[in-house]
Amino acid sequence: MSDQTSQEPTMEEILASIRRIISEDDAPADGAAPAEEEAEPEAVAEAALPEPEPEPEPEPEDDGVLELTEKVGDLDVYTPGAAEPEPEPEPLAAYEPEPEPEPPYEPPPVAPGEGLVGDIAAAAAASAFGRLSKTIQMPAEGRTLEDVVRELLRPMLKQWLDDNLPQIVQATVDQEVERIARGR
Repeated sequence: MSDQTSQEPTMEEILASIRRIISEDDAPADGAAPAEEEAEPEAVAEAALPEPEPEPEPEPEDDGVLELTEKVGDLDVYTPGAAEPEPEPEPLAAYEPEPEPEPPYEPPPVAPGEGLVGDIAAAAAASAFGRLSKTIQMPAEGRTLEDVVRELLRPMLKQWLDDNLPQIVQATVDQEVERIARGR
């Protein structure tokens, strides 16, 4: 431990070294005379110190500004080569008019009395559809399909609730009573 303490510089030596470095930095601006004056009192302290390693010269700071007098170096400059010839466009095909659309399908005419449904059944179906359209009254002003569905579902929902709601409520109450009884 004593070897390490003898090799370590004292506080005065460290301060002297700092003063010397500062004076060396200021010497070119102030002249060489002040640097020599400070060096004499420190000569005794420096003699005991090992020679400090010379500091590397500071690199010039790059402020990101390119001066026009500075040489940039090799630049990759785009030099266009021989232009590739453009491919020749394909010759246009001769104009062909669009084919006429096919006429819509028309079923063959059916002679009266030869249909799939007899006259009486057809009249009954037409009568039923007529009643349905009068009942629904679609599309009446202010009445939407949602309104019609609501009116048709209301009686069915009422019937289902009348049939099932008492059992659902009873089962839920029984489960709650069991849960409370187990908690005690």
